[in-house]
Amino acid sequence: MKSTKRTIIIGGAIVFVAAFAYLLSGRIGGNLVYFYTPSELLAQGTKAYDAPLRLGGMVVPGSVKWDAASVDLRFVMQDGQAQVPVHSHGAPPQMFRDGIGVVVEGKYTPAGTFEATNLLVKHSNEYRPPKPGQMPQEMYKSLIKGGN
Repeated sequence: MKSTKRTIIIGGAIVFVAAFAYLLSGRIGGNLVYFYTPSELLAQGTKAYDAPLRLGGMVVPGSVKWDAASVDLRFVMQDGQAQVPVHSHGAPPQMFRDGIGVVVEGKYTPAGTFEATNLLVKHSNEYRPPKPGQMPQEMYKSLIKGGN
């Protein structure tokens, strides 16, 4: 009876150690989702065309062109070294604006435009609750005006 219990415990420990070693060896990296910067995307050359990927960077101030009638959004994304024009069909997130960090999912076309199917706005990880008596809507307005 004791040898059966010992065998089960040893077998479980071996499975646990093997699973942990598998995760440490980097096999989990295939499930992580990364994004390219505009510089990295352009460095890929023609290999980047029509491949599904993510692109992250900052929206160039003054480049946003939004047509609400056709739900068409165009802007330029930069990383400080390179710029890539982005086209998205659909309403942008509420916090989208000039100078904000964004991540777009889609494909880079041979025409030199990134055709986005999804647009994600990067925001601060800092959470500050409203002060006593302050309405959350007031706080949201200050975030947009202050760019924090």
